[in-house]
Amino acid sequence: MTAGEAGTAGEAGKAGEAGEEHRRLVLDAPPSGPVRGAVLLLPGGRADGHSRPARFGPTVLRMLPFRSAIRSATAGHAVVTGIVRYRHRGWNGRHEDPVRDTEAALDRLAGRLGPVPVVLVGHSMGGRAALRAAGHPAVTGVVALAPWCPPRDPVPALPDVRTVIVHAERDRVTDPAASAALAARARRAGTPVCRLVLAGGDHAMLRQAGTWHRTTAAVTAGLLGTAPLPPPVAHALTEGPDSPSGLAIALPRRATPWPPRA
Repeated sequence: MTAGEAGTAGEAGKAGEAGEEHRRLVLDAPPSGPVRGAVLLLPGGRADGHSRPARFGPTVLRMLPFRSAIRSATAGHAVVTGIVRYRHRGWNGRHEDPVRDTEAALDRLAGRLGPVPVVLVGHSMGGRAALRAAGHPAVTGVVALAPWCPPRDPVPALPDVRTVIVHAERDRVTDPAASAALAARARRAGTPVCRLVLAGGDHAMLRQAGTWHRTTAAVTAGLLGTAPLPPPVAHALTEGPDSPSGLAIALPRRATPWPPRA
């Protein structure tokens, strides 16, 4: 935990029951000057569950290396990172609790930092929440890692929200075919979408962890405009609504230069 997180966590403790938004957002200390952008990390969860997640449980710890990689990729560009804290472990059907928590965190972030562009980076259930919360006015980009993509989830037209999905082809928890179908539906609806596929990876993102982290950091920095987007991603995000190109870009198994366009 950084000093900035400790300070924000302290605010949450003082806020009590009335300060629900404080508990939904743990924010690193922002730069001393103006903030250029923000990244919110959304951990995974489960389909159903009303207990409160552990503050530093496995789903949260899984996101910390991504935060470190994103910090390194955006260093010197006045980007702040934060983690959304869910009230409940589960999605919980029509309640869609992680979406409500993410929207509350985005509102809280806007109240603290003003109108800065935000990229949501979510894993599994958090990936689904990121995709569903992408219509919030603050969101300009989404990186959905091994997202849970039920076939009936809505895909509104979000022409100003560039969306990148990363999925391991051997994921046995969330279906890569479902994320491919969602990506195609979102593109047809008018959302700029790219989908990256990791051969041989796993849902927990432990196999080839470095590739997951580096890819996410590079894409996030590109979406924020602090670095160029990897060329295959940039190209895919300009494809027309009926094009299949850029929805199954293969990532390398090891640390190599960004793969050629697929």
